[in-house]
Amino acid sequence: MDLSKIAIGALLLALSCAAPTGEDRSTYEDSQADTWIQLFNGENLDGWRVKVSGYELDDNSLDIFRVEDGVIRIGFDKLESFNGEFGHLIYGAPLDYYRLRVEYRFLGEQLTGGPGWAWRNSGVMLHGQAPETMTVDQSFPVSIEAQMLGGPVDASGGTRTTANLCTPGTNVEIDGKLFTPHCLNSNSLTHYGDEWATIELEVRGGEQIRHWMDDTIVLSYEAPQLDPNDSDARRLIEAGAELPLASGYFSLQAESHPMEIRSVKLQIITD
Repeated sequence: MDLSKIAIGALLLALSCAAPTGEDRSTYEDSQADTWIQLFNGENLDGWRVKVSGYELDDNSLDIFRVEDGVIRIGFDKLESFNGEFGHLIYGAPLDYYRLRVEYRFLGEQLTGGPGWAWRNSGVMLHGQAPETMTVDQSFPVSIEAQMLGGPVDASGGTRTTANLCTPGTNVEIDGKLFTPHCLNSNSLTHYGDEWATIELEVRGGEQIRHWMDDTIVLSYEAPQLDPNDSDARRLIEAGAELPLASGYFSLQAESHPMEIRSVKLQIITD
């Protein structure tokens, strides 16, 4: 995809406004439907970069990320077992104030050797470090992760929230207090089986990030920042990066379970 077209399109989004909550949400969606930019063209991965742990940037020889039948397919067919080949499909331009809407679903069985926590587990990495600054063997970019999680086949297998928060190399604040645990569950419903789900992420620079599922805010936090106690983050800090995270790259994750992504839409926030 021609990134210059994205930049031009972003300038045309002056009518973009803050998303309301509650019963006004559907009216907002109707009025703003034409301000979303589709970042996945349905044909190839133009405009995106691939980073797989253990491989150089842009080496997609394992075909973990590929386009088939109009969807981004994340698969591990060329691997007999998982040995830490965590992958990230990185959009090729940094962003600061925006909304991101991703439609996803999990399919099939997890690759043998994948960690238990990675079953039906992926994520959207926000405010990520520049892809060129990742080391060859780095598993995850320093970023804020909005998890995309699938539940059991049906309700008899229990429940599992999605749109949770994880913080590889980062911290956030909640209610004005620094939050340092690695993950925090949202208040979302469970998405069972192979059904499609839509996660929407509202990113307001270094101020606030909100996770939406099923037209509901399920998680909100503030002041994303680098964690000086993390070795990958500390390397960025030593190279001159400031602690507050006001912008960065977003990426789609591959963590050993096959999945599909059929839509990635961007809306620039200008208010």
